Amino acid sequence: MKLHGYFRSAAAYRVRIALNLKGLSTEHLPHHLRKGEQCAPAYLAINPQGLVPALEDDAGAVLTQSLAIVEWLDETHPDPALLPADPLRRAKVRAFAMALACDTHPVQNLKVLNRLRQLGVPEEKVTEWAAWANREGLAACEALIAGESGPFCFGAMPTIADISLVPQLGNARRFGVDVSVFPRLLKAEAAAREMKAFADAAPDRQADAE
Repeated sequence: MKLHGYFRSAAAYRVRIALNLKGLSTEHLPHHLRKGEQCAPAYLAINPQGLVPALEDDAGAVLTQSLAIVEWLDETHPDPALLPADPLRRAKVRAFAMALACDTHPVQNLKVLNRLRQLGVPEEKVTEWAAWANREGLAACEALIAGESGPFCFGAMPTIADISLVPQLGNARRFGVDVSVFPRLLKAEAAAREMKAFADAAPDRQADAE
């Protein structure tokens, strides 16, 4: 398999974690987002959205969108499971992951921030926007798992919720968010960081890290 990504991309980070949890090896192909390499014609032929990640399987099929990729990995390599078997629990885990991957991360990603800059928004306001988006999303997620004993977001083992949480907390810190106000999320993050699969997927461990 080939994973098209970027060391700092939270979406690519999610897929790296899932691959590691599944014990799957892949060829990592970096595309420098700040240099616009994701907009090169050769990459747009792979992913017309011009976003990372994109995963090419061994047969050459291309998958895009991080959560879709993670669920495909879970369906094709079911051990360890990244979603609960119980339908209600499964829906709750998916909702948590989507709150971050669909409603939080896209609002503060590079594409949106660059558009704000193009519209003349001062850099300090751009950063404030990104910090606000992270605080809003993480606050909701803190409430969503307040009654979960853990240590992970939804129990004793990591799920797609944790796969989504760890990269988003990293983004929040980059934008100066005080994440100490989210103790339940930090508990899940601490459990995840003890696992090699999460540690090896971290941005600073990637070959293209700056």
